[in-house]
Amino acid sequence: MVHHQIKVVQALLSSLTAGGRGVSGTAFPNQPEKALKLYEFEGSPFCRRVREVLTLLNLDYEVYPCPKGGTKYRKIVKEQGGKAQFPYFVDENTGEKLYESIAIVDYLFKHYGKTGKTPQKYAKYPKYPRVALVGTMINGARGVWIDKKVIHREAPAQLLELWSFEASPYSRIIRGVLTELELPFKLHNVAKERWQDMGPAVLRLKPGKYQPLSGGKREKIIPIMARNKKDIQVPYLIDPNTGVHLFESEAIVQYLQKQYGA
Repeated sequence: MVHHQIKVVQALLSSLTAGGRGVSGTAFPNQPEKALKLYEFEGSPFCRRVREVLTLLNLDYEVYPCPKGGTKYRKIVKEQGGKAQFPYFVDENTGEKLYESIAIVDYLFKHYGKTGKTPQKYAKYPKYPRVALVGTMINGARGVWIDKKVIHREAPAQLLELWSFEASPYSRIIRGVLTELELPFKLHNVAKERWQDMGPAVLRLKPGKYQPLSGGKREKIIPIMARNKKDIQVPYLIDPNTGVHLFESEAIVQYLQKQYGA
């Protein structure tokens, strides 16, 4: 097994290939009443495009991992949409079901963005996401293939919950493991809302006590997932099936492997 800190470095380099996408987002998201659902796998460069925009819009959504070789959710996508292609996006608020990543991106900006239009930065993705593919390879192609030990295991009764944002290298590791174990989860986006949020919890660009933007999403979630109710740190995992609450990516990986991968 690759040492955890090496995985962190790989995940960080993978995040850097996105050129800043998947870090920042609006403090005031237009979160719909019914959960958005994304069928995807962490290592897909096309799925990554959609996750970056979901972070920018700071939307929470349900993830149904569809790694290559997976048996649970790939068949659902094929049954619903007619083909096993990813990402596959479902919005029960409007009844919309979409495949193509660019179509999903445009849809998200239209329905959940501030202006209803796709910003220029996100309007011209290359047909073949070579840069994102390089990021996947740098990250060791984690989150692409099913862990064969769990291929016939039933999903847990309740969705796990993960507080994360797309470009967080520590969170990327966790999402990769959740994909490989084919564990569905609710992702709570914790995008950086302004420059004072930048940097890890222990070394932010703005020194002194951390103060989230008043009225923003981060301020509202501090009572839920902030360590000692003073700061925000991701990843943060809650498993309602066991009552476990965990910070620290290495501890979360160990827990997931022991609880669901053994």
